[in-house]
Amino acid sequence: MNTASKLGAYALGLAVVFGGAVGIGNVTGPVGATADSGGGHSSHGAAPKAEAGGAPVPGGLQISQDGYTLSPKTTTVKAGEPTDFRFAINGPDGKPVTRFEPLHGKRLHLIVARRDLSGFQHLHPAEGADGTWTIPLTLRDPGAYRFFTDIKPAGAKKQLTLGADVTAPGDYTPAALPQAGQVAKVDGYEVKLDGALVPGRSSKLTLTVSKDGSPVTDLEPYLEAYGHLVALRDGDLAYLHVHPDGEPGDGRTKPGPGITFYAEVPSPGAYRLYLDFQHKGKVRTAEFTAVTAGVSVPAGKPAGEPADDHGAHGH
Repeated sequence: MNTASKLGAYALGLAVVFGGAVGIGNVTGPVGATADSGGGHSSHGAAPKAEAGGAPVPGGLQISQDGYTLSPKTTTVKAGEPTDFRFAINGPDGKPVTRFEPLHGKRLHLIVARRDLSGFQHLHPAEGADGTWTIPLTLRDPGAYRFFTDIKPAGAKKQLTLGADVTAPGDYTPAALPQAGQVAKVDGYEVKLDGALVPGRSSKLTLTVSKDGSPVTDLEPYLEAYGHLVALRDGDLAYLHVHPDGEPGDGRTKPGPGITFYAEVPSPGAYRLYLDFQHKGKVRTAEFTAVTAGVSVPAGKPAGEPADDHGAHGH
C-alpha cells in the first residue's frame, strides 16, 4: 500500500454517537468539560453543547469556526528535520488575529499528534507582531499529523479549538493503539488512573503520581495547574482538553499525589489520554489508552508502556 492510501485510512470522520456506558476497568470516552466545583479550572476545548436540533461537533474537527480559521503557512514538513513551523489565526475579516485572551497563562496552546495517536506534543509558539505564530518543530516519523490550537480571540463569543492536518511524507506504517490500562509509566514515574465516567454528566477521575513506589506530594505548578489532560478519540481525533479541580494556592488543592478531574463522556469508543505534570523542574507526559464499555481494541503494546516519541514537548 502506498503512503497516500495508508494516510487515507485515517481520514476525518465527523459522526458523533451519544450514549454508551463506561466500565470502571476501561475508563472513559472523550474527556469533557471541567465541573464547576468551586474554584476549579475551566477547560480548554470543553465539550461543546448541542445547537438546537443538532448534535455537537467535538473540538479540533474543524479548521474554521465562528469566522476564525487556522491557517498553516505550510502543510508539509520533512520527517526528522527541525522546522520553524509558522501559522496564523485569521479572523472574520480574513486578517491574522493579534489579540487573544490568556488561557492558563498562555495566549495559545498548540497540541500535535500523529493520526495513529503517537507523537504527542504540547507546545507554546512565539507570537509575532503581525499575528504569525512560530515554533521550532520536529515530526520524527512520516505520517499525517493533526495540529490543534486552543484559543480565545478577544471579542470572540467563546473559546475555540481549531484543527488542521500537516503531512510528513515518507514510508508510513501506523502504530498499533496500545492496550487499554489504568497505569502508565514515564521516566521512572508511575501514574494510576482511577474513576468511572458516566455519559452525559460530570464524573470524577483521579490520576495519582508516584516515583520509586512512593507517592509524589510536591508536584509543581505548570500553566497554573498541577496537571493538564488531553483526550483524543481514536479514528477521528476528536479533541478535548480539561484541567483539574482546584488550583495551586487556593488553600485546598494539594500538590499531589492525586490530581482530580471532572469530565464528561459524550460517546463510546477508544481514546488516548495524555497527562502533563511537572516535578523537579521537568514536565512529563503519562499516556493511557482508555476504552468505553462494549468497545474492543486490537492488541497493541502493553498497557502503561512509555511512548517512543513523546519526549520533545517544547513546554
